[in-house]
Amino acid sequence: MANPVKNDSGDTGDTGRTSPNTLGFVPLVSVVDFHHARGPEVEKWFGAEEGRDPAVDYDWGLLPFMALSDGAHASTEDFSYFTLLRPGTDDVPATSLFGISCTRQMDAAQLLVRPADVTRSTVQKAVVVIAESPQSFGMLRERLSVVTKAWFAQREFGDTEILRRFQESLAEEKERGQFHEEDRDQYLGMSLRELVHEFRWQTLVLLKCCLLQHKMLFFGSRCERLCMMQFSLISLIPGLLRNLQDCAGPDLNNYEKKLSKPTSLRTSDRNSLLSYLGLPLQIFGKGSLFGPYTPLQQLDVLADFGTKSYIVGSTNSLLLQQKDRYSDVLINLDDDTINITSPSLRSALALSHADRRWIDFITQEVNDTWDEKNPQRPKTMGFRGSEEFIRLQFEEYLQALIASVKYQNYLTSNANNPKAMLDHIEGDPSLDFGAEWVEAWKKTDNYRLWNANTDSHLFDIVDPRHPCAGGLSIDDVQRRIQQQVQDLHLDETFAVGREVLGRNLAAGRDKASTVFSRLYADMEALREAQRKRAEEARATKAAADKNGAASAPGSPDPSKTQPASSDSVSTRASAYIGSWTSWAGQKRRQGWGRSGSHSSERSISNGGSGWGLSLRRGRNRDSSSGTPLGSPLSPSSPTLSTREKFQMISLSAPGRPSESSDEGDNKSKANRPTTGDSFGESVLDAADSGSEGGRSSSLGSPKAASASASEKRASRKIDGETSAGASADASAGADASVGADASVGADAGTSTGTAASADAGPNAGTDTATATAGSTDTAAGDLTVEPKKEGSKAEEETTTPTAGI
Repeated sequence: MANPVKNDSGDTGDTGRTSPNTLGFVPLVSVVDFHHARGPEVEKWFGAEEGRDPAVDYDWGLLPFMALSDGAHASTEDFSYFTLLRPGTDDVPATSLFGISCTRQMDAAQLLVRPADVTRSTVQKAVVVIAESPQSFGMLRERLSVVTKAWFAQREFGDTEILRRFQESLAEEKERGQFHEEDRDQYLGMSLRELVHEFRWQTLVLLKCCLLQHKMLFFGSRCERLCMMQFSLISLIPGLLRNLQDCAGPDLNNYEKKLSKPTSLRTSDRNSLLSYLGLPLQIFGKGSLFGPYTPLQQLDVLADFGTKSYIVGSTNSLLLQQKDRYSDVLINLDDDTINITSPSLRSALALSHADRRWIDFITQEVNDTWDEKNPQRPKTMGFRGSEEFIRLQFEEYLQALIASVKYQNYLTSNANNPKAMLDHIEGDPSLDFGAEWVEAWKKTDNYRLWNANTDSHLFDIVDPRHPCAGGLSIDDVQRRIQQQVQDLHLDETFAVGREVLGRNLAAGRDKASTVFSRLYADMEALREAQRKRAEEARATKAAADKNGAASAPGSPDPSKTQPASSDSVSTRASAYIGSWTSWAGQKRRQGWGRSGSHSSERSISNGGSGWGLSLRRGRNRDSSSGTPLGSPLSPSSPTLSTREKFQMISLSAPGRPSESSDEGDNKSKANRPTTGDSFGESVLDAADSGSEGGRSSSLGSPKAASASASEKRASRKIDGETSAGASADASAGADASVGADASVGADAGTSTGTAASADAGPNAGTDTATATAGSTDTAAGDLTVEPKKEGSKAEEETTTPTAGI
C-alpha cells in the first residue's frame, strides 16, 4: 500500500480483544479511500494488532478494488460482497474470509476540514467489515449502513471513534459466540422470491448448473443486487452457506479432508438428517472459486489452469465482450437472460416434464402472492410463496434427487436380482430428473465426494420419487406452451409494434382527415359559388323583368329594344340621303329634261296636282295622325332594302291589276337612263309612292277614286318617270325613308299600328311631327306643307299607323 496503515486503539487501552489465533478470526473494520492520483487504497484498520497491516500480512492487495466496485460512484450508497484468502500458518490452515463494504460519497465542499490531498469535488470512501462466515451478512449489512451514514454525517473523516466502537462490538459478539447461533436469521437480505419471480423456471436450471460445476458469470450494473443473487442461489443448497471455507481459492480443499461418513441418524433433528444424506453438496472445493464481486484485476485467477469452475460476478461490461473465454453460462441481471454457450451443457440442462411441472408450481405460488411494495414477503402474509416455503421445496427436491440416484445405483449393482426392486417404485425414478443431467452430474467432484461419504441405501429413508413424478398430461402441455409464449416476450415485442403501428395510424388518420377536410372545403366552396351564381342570375333576371315592366307596361315595343342602333342607322341614312338630296336639287335647277316633263304630264293626267299636291297630302296625313316620320314609335324597321320596299309598296295597293305593274315596268325600262340618275329617281319615287300607297291602303274601298290615283302615282314612281318625287323625298331626309318602311308595316297590320300610335300619346307625336315638318320644309325649299282640316273621325283612326310615314 502507498500510505502507512494506522491502527486506532482509542483511549480505553486494552479492550479485551483476543488474538485471532485463540478464538478464530476476529472481525476487522477498515476504511478504503479513493485517491485522485493513486486510486483505491486502504486508509485505516480497526481491530488489527499494533503495528500490523492485515493487507500486507495476508496478501490482500486486491482488497481496495473489491471494496470500491466499478460503477459505485453512480449511486449514493452501494454494497459489495467479496471473498478473501487467508493464508495458512503452522497452527491454522488456509481458509476463506468474507468481506462486505458500504460505499458512500459526498461533496467535498461540505467537509468541515478539507485535507490538502482532496482535490476533487467529491469524496468517496468505503467502510469494510471482514468476517469468517457470510451467515450473518444480512444483519451485518444493516448495521454497516447505519454506521457508515453516521460517519459521513459528521463531515469530518478524521473522527473515527464511531468506526472503532463498531469494530469492538463485532469482536464482543464473536467472543460470545453469537455469530454461530443456529436461530439467527442467516438468510436475511437473500431474496429467493425475487430470484424465482425474475427467472421463473430458469431458477432450477441455474441450480442444476451449479451442481454440474461449470463456469458461471453473473453480470449487473448494481453491485449489491449482483452479489445477493449469487448468495441466494447457493443458499438453495441446504447447509452450503456454513461450509464455504474453501471458496476463496482454487487450491483450498479443507472440507474434503475433514469429511467422514456419518454413522448415526436422528430423524427428529433436521441437521442430523441433512448430514446423514450427505448435504450440503460441496460445489466449492479443489479447483473451484466463489467471488460475488470479482474485479478485473482478478481475471488472471479465473483464467488459471487450476481453476476448473467458479461462480463470480462483475459490474464491468468488458467481460461481456469476452464471455466465451470466461464463462460457460452468462447470467445478465440487467436483461434477466441466461446464455449457455456450450451445446452439450445446454442439452444436459434441459428440464424434464416433471422438473418443469414442479418449478412452474413454485413460480405460480410466488406470482400469486407477489407484492411490488414488499417483494420479500407475500402479500397474503402466509406461508405459501414465502422464503421458507421456497427453501423447503428445494430441500425436498434435492433429497428426492439424491435418493433417486442412490436407488438407480442400487438397481445397477443388482441388475440380475429381480427382488431388489421396490414394489411401490416403478422403473428408474432418476429419469424424472433428466437422464442426461444425471449422467453429467455423476462426473463432477461434488458427486464423487457425496457418493463416497453417504450410505448406499438412502432411498430407505427418503422416498426415491420426484415431487411431481408422473406422465405427460394436458396441463403440462398447456403450461409448456404458455411458458414458451412468455419466453418469447411477445408482449414487449407487440408493445413496440403497437406503438409504431399506433403512430403510423395516427399519422395516416391525420393525413386522411386533412384530405377529406380539404375535399369537403372545396365542395362547400364550389356549392357556395354555384349558389351565389344562381342568386345573381335570379337577381339579374328579376331586375331585367322589373326594368322591362317599367319601360313597357303594355305591349312590348320592338323598336325600343335597340334605340341606340336605330339612332345610329337614322343618322347614317340622313347623311346618305342628304347627299342625294343635294344632287337632286342641283339636277332640278338644271332641268330634268325629258324625264322630268314626262313625269309631270303623267302626274297631271292621273288627276294629281304635281309635287306640291302630293306633298301636301302626305304632310296633311302626318299632321292629322300625330306621328312624325321616322318616329321611334313607328313599327317600321330601318333595315329593309330598297327592293323589298318596292315589292311591299306594290303589294300594299288593294285591287291593283297586274297589267298596271307590267305596264309600269315596261315604261320604266323604256325611260330609265343609263346613268346613276335612275337610281336616285327610283329611291325618291319609292319614298313618295310609299306615302301614297300607305294613304290609299288606309282609306280602303269606300274611296276608290283616291286609291286608283294613288296606284297610278305609285306605278309612275316605281318606273322612275317622275323626278319631282325624288326631290321631295330627298328633302324629307331619313325620316321619309323610314316612313316608307312604316307604311309597309302599317299595311301589314293596321290594328297593331293603331295600338302603338295610341300608346305613344299625343304629346310625343306632336313634338316629333313638328321637328320633322321643319326639316322637311327646309329641305324642300319653296314647297309648303298644309295640314288637312277635313275628314271624318273614322278616317283619322284608320290612318294612324300610316300617318307615321
